Amino acid sequence: MNNYKFMEWVLRIAVAGEFIGHGVFAIQGKKDWIGWFANFGVSDAGTATALLFWVGVIDVFLAILVLTRPVRLALLWMTFWGFWTALLRPLVGMPIWDFVERSANWGAPLALLFLIGWPKNWREWIN
Repeated sequence: MNNYKFMEWVLRIAVAGEFIGHGVFAIQGKKDWIGWFANFGVSDAGTATALLFWVGVIDVFLAILVLTRPVRLALLWMTFWGFWTALLRPLVGMPIWDFVERSANWGAPLALLFLIGWPKNWREWIN
């Protein structure tokens, strides 16, 4: 296997592992995360739990997608979502270092996106 393919697979596995891990925590209704919804106007625990469940399902789906076929649009979303969820930590009162520690959550999907190539047209976002 050449270095390019090896790097691609390392990043695909890393991105999938991160999103499967977080997705499963979300599906399980991680208590801390449910509480964070109140900071954004969702104070009902049942609604927050339901939203978190669907976020988890999407995370796991995208992880499996990246393992089978790294779709650029999915990687762009994963970059945005990884950045946002890392940024949430200081927004809900945790130290800035919780954001810094999670740089790979958005850096790995972004690196994979650049490795497979930034799309030249709209069609390449989904191919």
